[in-house]
Amino acid sequence: MQWFLDASTTGHKVALMVVAILLFAAVMGALLFAVDRPRRVPNWVVAAGFLGPTVLLLLVGLVYPALATVRGSFYDRDGSQFVGLDNYVTVFTEDNFQTVLVNTALWVVLVPVVTTGLGLVYAYLVDRTRFESLAKALVFLPMAISMVGASVIWKFVYEYRPDQPGVRQIGLLNQLLVLVGLEPQQFLLDAPSNTFYLIVVMIWIQAGFAMTVLSAAIKAIPDDVVEAARLDGVSGLQMFRYVTVPSIRPALVVVLTTVAITTLKVFDVVRTMTGGQFGTSVVANEFYVQAFRQFNFGLGAALAVLLFVLVIPIVVYNVRQLRLAEEIR
Repeated sequence: MQWFLDASTTGHKVALMVVAILLFAAVMGALLFAVDRPRRVPNWVVAAGFLGPTVLLLLVGLVYPALATVRGSFYDRDGSQFVGLDNYVTVFTEDNFQTVLVNTALWVVLVPVVTTGLGLVYAYLVDRTRFESLAKALVFLPMAISMVGASVIWKFVYEYRPDQPGVRQIGLLNQLLVLVGLEPQQFLLDAPSNTFYLIVVMIWIQAGFAMTVLSAAIKAIPDDVVEAARLDGVSGLQMFRYVTVPSIRPALVVVLTTVAITTLKVFDVVRTMTGGQFGTSVVANEFYVQAFRQFNFGLGAALAVLLFVLVIPIVVYNVRQLRLAEEIR
């Protein structure tokens, strides 16, 4: 038993991982074989055999941690003393956390709206053009880059060097400013504008996703609808406003809500580019800082619960809109 609990070396950890995988495969194989082997077994036994492991994993890996997090949010930093709603009061009253909440609100509002708008306009403009595939590939490429990789790229774009003789700018934006005779700027240090520069990175990454989904939705518009609009003398802008946008409304809702949920969980961009300093922290980053850097597990749990609560309305809205779209069909 001690061998399973005390893995100190790399080789020991790898061996323990292999044993765990083999044990899981053996248990699952034996369970499925036992269910499938008999010819006459009740349906509930078959259902329990196939769904039981999944339900068990969900309970252990999802439900229990969620309940434990909610419980921990009502205790102090080490979980030894019940403090009620004190952690939540701290989140909503202290200046530092109010800045975090404001930044999170800016991210959740600006990123989905701007990303969806840019993706929609771009998908509409390049639809059925000669270089459609190339144009879409250029916008989709950032999706192939990890959040951390994209953050490193943009950190170099925003890089600042003092404006002194013999000092050359290595940041793209500051070099452009110098070329036109302007002073270089500390894009990632000056609050609150630095938050907007971080938001640009997320928009750059997610625009490809929005463009791809909305482009597929545009192509799914029936040809007879488009032809009827053209016969009625509808102009290009009117076609976009009165035909394209209403026809792809379900896709717009999906893109908006998906990007919003992704933005709520944003951590990589902030952590890589500023570390949450200079007034740029968001809820996901602050949760990490409080729980794993400050070891204030009660406050970290409260932030995690807050993040979960913020996601719920978006998910509910998405489900309701999808149901309405199905009813219309």
